[in-house]
Amino acid sequence: MSNKAFIDKSRIDHLYRPVGVRVGDFAEVEADPTREQLREQAERCMNCGIPFCLGCGCPLYNAIPDMNAAVARGDWREAWAVLSATSDLPEFPARICPALCEGSCTASLPSEAVMIRQIEKAVVEKAFAMGLVKPVVPKAENGLKASVVGSGPGGLAAAIALRRRGYAVTVYERAAQPGGLLRYGIPFFKLDKRIIDRRIEILRESGIGFVCGVEVGRDLAGEELARRSDVVAVAIGTPAARDLAIPGRDLAGIHLALEFLGGQNQALGGEIPGPPISAKSRRVLVIGGGDTGSDCVGTSNRHGAESVTQIEIMPKPSAARADATPWPDWPAQMRTSSSHEEGCLRRWSLNSLRFLGEDGRVSGVEVCQVAWELSPAGRPLKFTPVEGTREVISCDLVLLALGFVKQDRATVLGKLGIPDSPTVVLVGDAALGPSLVVRALAQAKEAVGKMA
Repeated sequence: MSNKAFIDKSRIDHLYRPVGVRVGDFAEVEADPTREQLREQAERCMNCGIPFCLGCGCPLYNAIPDMNAAVARGDWREAWAVLSATSDLPEFPARICPALCEGSCTASLPSEAVMIRQIEKAVVEKAFAMGLVKPVVPKAENGLKASVVGSGPGGLAAAIALRRRGYAVTVYERAAQPGGLLRYGIPFFKLDKRIIDRRIEILRESGIGFVCGVEVGRDLAGEELARRSDVVAVAIGTPAARDLAIPGRDLAGIHLALEFLGGQNQALGGEIPGPPISAKSRRVLVIGGGDTGSDCVGTSNRHGAESVTQIEIMPKPSAARADATPWPDWPAQMRTSSSHEEGCLRRWSLNSLRFLGEDGRVSGVEVCQVAWELSPAGRPLKFTPVEGTREVISCDLVLLALGFVKQDRATVLGKLGIPDSPTVVLVGDAALGPSLVVRALAQAKEAVGKMA
């Protein structure tokens, strides 16, 4: 590859279908680069002597420069061999990861980061098209049984790691279909659920069993599950959503984000006749500025909301990388998702004080501006209300996207009725707390590797 391509050729940031087209459906918003665009973007990789993209960025330690070099040569078979050597489920982070690797890309210092995530997605799709994605084949069966509780990203990664070591693996999922957060939390327009079905079929061919519609601790006693298993991997995520306990919370029209998103996904998946919560013709207020809030924005726009406003208590990020997160850390800076581009008023440093209602339904939220005290490096430390800044934001549908609360090991196992023992391991977000899919995949793989 040219060692000047990262200077001579500009980065392609994101490729999306036109706004006017994509808000009319729930198909994936992302458009695919052409073969020539992929080649040029892969050539921008500097092939660093010390590749910070994998050493500091990627939790899976994907050999990104080697993958990029193979793509630049048009050698898709080699690119897949490199990627699949470290990543068992690359089709998911290739679609929904914020690309931590790009935040650590050395090319971003003199120029712009390499378009790593979309290159990875192209490698995955080419591998499936070429028939290169194969079932897991253990070197030998070990005669032991493993149970995985939860089929989200952490659960699937744990199941693969256990099967690779020769365990007979069964995954238990309380929902109607496997996938966890991937199926019921992330919108279709970011992750088409056929991508999940495609992978589940390969896992079944690998000998991994899936039992859906069974909740451990209710339909199946946790003690019984532990008794019949040599290893139990608990991958139930972080189901405890952070609520907003302010006056008026009991008004109709106020919902947790996953109630809204999960219902929409169930409807599109054919599990229920229609979404139980609709934003059509509503004045939507999303409280919470993270990825889940962004997903609520995109879904509301597709429902045909009258307006969408998103507020966040944290201060507005700077347009450039903040001093508090120097390279090669993940940069704290202003980011606009594809959903924001579809229509959304965004506001920062607003604290919600109380919900207001009319005839039992929410009609607005009273907020006030807050001033943040920052550390010398620019990290927010604490806030104080700004006098005289109270106002009411009118709305008739409020979606709470305030994140999730990590639960300790005793609480997680107690909820499932699983006795604690060295043969029980927490994986994914159940161990980490709310995190990224790619981190859940990496943690599950590492945790199972240490005990199996």
